[in-house]
Amino acid sequence: MLSKIITYDIIKLSPNDTLIKALEIMNDNNINGAPVVDDNGLLVGMIVKADIYRFLMDQGHYDTCPVEWVMTKKVITASKDEDVIVIAKRLRENDIIAIPIVDNNTILGLATIENIVDYFIETYGK
Repeated sequence: MLSKIITYDIIKLSPNDTLIKALEIMNDNNINGAPVVDDNGLLVGMIVKADIYRFLMDQGHYDTCPVEWVMTKKVITASKDEDVIVIAKRLRENDIIAIPIVDNNTILGLATIENIVDYFIETYGK
């Protein structure tokens, strides 16, 4: 059941947020990534800590650069009507840690690897 793996209260970032701000928000909220939305709340990207760390390893790249420079712009998404297994396969096939659940490019929630693992443990681990 998809509703059991979706986090509805999600942290969203702006393309203009700095990388240091993004890392602080992720660390403060104990998350590894976040969707990036425009001023209208529409999905424009996804950013994860690993992408930020890789970017910052290159000389001349600073933590004051905007999220937009590092975020993934071709975001893998899912719809609220998809099955948990389909979403889990999409995460694995694309080697990503989270997938926004969207409707007309508006984010409804986020499904993470952690959510899916917890779901399978709860459902089949008894």
